Amino acid sequence: MKVWSYIRQSLERAYNKSALPLFAWISSIWRGVFFRRSVLALTLLAGVFIISDASWNQMMKRLAPVDLSDTFNTSVIVVDRNDHLLRAFTTTNGRWQLPLSQKDVAPHYYDLLLNFEDRSFYKHQGIVPKAFLRAAWQWGKNGRIISGGSTLTMQVARLISTHTSQAHSSRMKGQQSKDHKAPRNRKSLWTKFAQIKLALRLEKHLSKQQIMELYLQLAPFGGNLEGVRAASLAYFGKEPKSLSLAEAATLVAIPQSPESRRPDRFPNRAKKARDRVLHRAFTNGVISKGDYFYALRQKMIAKRLAFPMIAPHLSEQVKLANNKDKIIKTTLQRHLQEKLETLARSHAHRLGKGLSAAILVVNHQTGEVLSHVGAADYFDHDRFGPIDMTRRIRSPGSTLKPFIYGMGFDAGLAHPETLIEDAPVRYGLYAPENFDGKFHGTVTLRKALQTSLNIPAVKLLASIKPARFSARFRYAGIHKTMPNNLAIALGGVGFSLFDLTRGYLHIANPESAVELHTLKSKGQTTDAKVFKHRPLLSRQAAFYVSHILRGATPPKNAKPGELAYKTGTSYGYRDGWAVGFDGKYLVAVWIGRPDGGATTNLTGIGAAGPLLFDAFQHIGEKREPFAAAPSGILTASGDDLPPPLRFFDKKKRRMTANSKDAVIDQVQIAFPPKGAEFYMSNQRRNKFQIALKATGGKLPLTWLVDGRLVSSKAFERESSFQPNEKGFVEFSVIDALGKTDRVQIRVR
Repeated sequence: MKVWSYIRQSLERAYNKSALPLFAWISSIWRGVFFRRSVLALTLLAGVFIISDASWNQMMKRLAPVDLSDTFNTSVIVVDRNDHLLRAFTTTNGRWQLPLSQKDVAPHYYDLLLNFEDRSFYKHQGIVPKAFLRAAWQWGKNGRIISGGSTLTMQVARLISTHTSQAHSSRMKGQQSKDHKAPRNRKSLWTKFAQIKLALRLEKHLSKQQIMELYLQLAPFGGNLEGVRAASLAYFGKEPKSLSLAEAATLVAIPQSPESRRPDRFPNRAKKARDRVLHRAFTNGVISKGDYFYALRQKMIAKRLAFPMIAPHLSEQVKLANNKDKIIKTTLQRHLQEKLETLARSHAHRLGKGLSAAILVVNHQTGEVLSHVGAADYFDHDRFGPIDMTRRIRSPGSTLKPFIYGMGFDAGLAHPETLIEDAPVRYGLYAPENFDGKFHGTVTLRKALQTSLNIPAVKLLASIKPARFSARFRYAGIHKTMPNNLAIALGGVGFSLFDLTRGYLHIANPESAVELHTLKSKGQTTDAKVFKHRPLLSRQAAFYVSHILRGATPPKNAKPGELAYKTGTSYGYRDGWAVGFDGKYLVAVWIGRPDGGATTNLTGIGAAGPLLFDAFQHIGEKREPFAAAPSGILTASGDDLPPPLRFFDKKKRRMTANSKDAVIDQVQIAFPPKGAEFYMSNQRRNKFQIALKATGGKLPLTWLVDGRLVSSKAFERESSFQPNEKGFVEFSVIDALGKTDRVQIRVR
């Protein structure tokens, strides 16, 4: 009735002014705001009803699919092995838009959203004519929009149009938009018709779940936040699956006016909007009375939280190496990573100013990196926090000694119970000294390694030869160019914590052909090459070394024997190292100044050792049992050892050979030991060789394998044999006097 009354009054006023021309009557009527709005609204409704007639099916068939390529410019996220978020990166235009699926949001969020925005979402096909009629009538009657006629699908259509137009504009300008705020469309009649058409196209080619997930990803939440996941993390510090009822209602309310309802800037407005969502849900029976009043009492937190920044160094590395992936899944365990980052930070701060720490935790049975702490504090620039110290080349101190001993055992030069002289020695101009500046006389190799004596390690390396030592590392895939000198026994070579960890895998688990890796997804790679595992040590030598390291004296308040571990200190107290393992886990630790500066009294045993044992406590209170001893292990000691293995020094060996209980000139096979087992993989079949070494007897020596002659140099005590097949093999050696010795081994 108000419509006709207004029209009648307008006509009467126009008629009384008879001097006006006819077109003034029409103009006067058209200038009536309500009339104009009514015409526009009815026109819009007419369009809706036109497409609702018998030609509906024909029109739906002609609707083309929607190009969604511009809407999936989501943030790159790095997650742990259980899909927990470690770190997210902004999109190319500076927005936070995190990928999200419908199952990852709390169910009551959908109840509140559909009740408030679109109660018939799962029934309509993109538009609801009745809603348009109601909205048009309210618009005309009140002169302003009281309720919108848009469905949730139309809102998604509007968001898609905005993203598409912005992407097109950015391409035209040749650069990304610098406006970090969520894009908004200008409202007009024609844009509304375009949204209707796009909504119909969405409904035709996408499922309701896909449309809902588009809304979850594109909905604006103020500033540079887009999508429910980004908003949930920024405003509440939690994943959408853990949203409370009040928090879910807040996220339902914000997209209607994202800038004016930001909780961090306008908490009172955000709370009022949230309460309206809750009230409508209570009125419609969506939530109970108790839940309603409890949610109303929840305070609105007026701040924006930082996004998670866990394993920041590794996250940057894998993002650069996998720049085409939006979700990068790592092998890390988030809860362990968080604990060790806190541990490294507190430990470094306790040790002193400028010090940093790095930790790697590996499952040595699978090669998976479970924790990667690149620095004590990523944001502490005084400690050079952004530098990943797991990759920096530093002097490893004494941490290479176990490999020297292991190669000595493999070469048949010694046994853990072999006696060696810790006494002054000189190699040209090089005269090594022990860390404590003392000489300890005759000690077993076991004791020498456990107490990290320098002179025995240098003697052993001199017999192995530095060039051969370096070649073994290269052969194992740890590509290092080491200097050809004896100083490498005491850390005179550059190593990173990452490469040192790769080396210790050969001691902790020499049987498994595993690769050290940080990614779970197939096809994704790290920025560093993973190595093909070739044995650095035999199973027997690795067991000897592991068993020795289990007897090393632990730091204070730590239980002995639980870990096999080794520490190291670089020259000038610049770096402290500790590497340890049990039956399943391997942990490597570095402590020092990233700028290479010296620190007073910084040692591996005093600084890195406690951090190593503390890290294992965060892995679990109980240690994993070590593997059983492999076959071919010689458990003898003292006089029960074969004469060539009783003493390492040649002078002592000659004295033993001249003693009454020694067998003069008796030829013996020193390597391989009796009953030893060797593993030959199919990949290494053409390169696999077994070293042969004999002691005693009169030269020349003749070697036989299963009765067949093996070529060897006449006046040398060493040879080698390449097996062609697996099984038992018998080696025999005959000296010039006809004396013989035999051993049987097995090739698997």
